[in-house]
Amino acid sequence: MVRQVKVSSFSEVQEIVSAAARCMNDVGVHDMKGSIADAKSILGMMCLDYSNPVNIVCEDANDMNRVVRAIRH
Repeated sequence: MVRQVKVSSFSEVQEIVSAAARCMNDVGVHDMKGSIADAKSILGMMCLDYSNPVNIVCEDANDMNRVVRAIRH
């Protein structure tokens, strides 16, 4: 599954990492420049370009919803 989201603050990045850490499956984040980060890694997430929307990639619908809800709270 892939969902495109706009991340507009560092606190939203932190929320993604926190939500992804509670997921049983892998969660990846891809920016529009082609960089990919493990959503469970704050350091990896800080290396992405958030000037454009990013794609959240996950195999499990429940995990995907958990991560997307974290930034739309």
